[in-house]
Amino acid sequence: MDISVEIKKLRPEAQLPTRGSQQAAGYDLHACLSSDLAIAPGATVLVGTGLAFALPQGYFGGVFARSGLSVKQGLRPANCVGVIDSDYRGECMVALHNDSAETRTVCHGDRIAQLVVLPYLPVNFCEVDALDATQRGQGGFGSTGR
Repeated sequence: MDISVEIKKLRPEAQLPTRGSQQAAGYDLHACLSSDLAIAPGATVLVGTGLAFALPQGYFGGVFARSGLSVKQGLRPANCVGVIDSDYRGECMVALHNDSAETRTVCHGDRIAQLVVLPYLPVNFCEVDALDATQRGQGGFGSTGR
């Protein structure tokens, strides 16, 4: 089932998202820059895509790291996973963080992150005095094994 997503180019040189293969879940987001952008070690910068989206109600855009970029260059979204809500109409920006020990350069057209369109469930939170008991209980980090 294909879902239609409206996209507006905010700048003529912006590139539409692309997929690396027919079965790829993520659509590559490209940097839309007027000049190269240097990212110092440990720094975070906002990188524009030049695109705005109208995602369908009941869906959001998850902005994930590109595995090659994070492994080879040490660049990843600063918030690990960005969220584009269906009612947001501004430019899709990616906060790129440089985890490497070297300055990295992002150029116009570079693939900087990947967008996955996902459904979500709206919920109603109901405050209660007690929760049902489970075998795990309050066991947290590392409590279920190594």
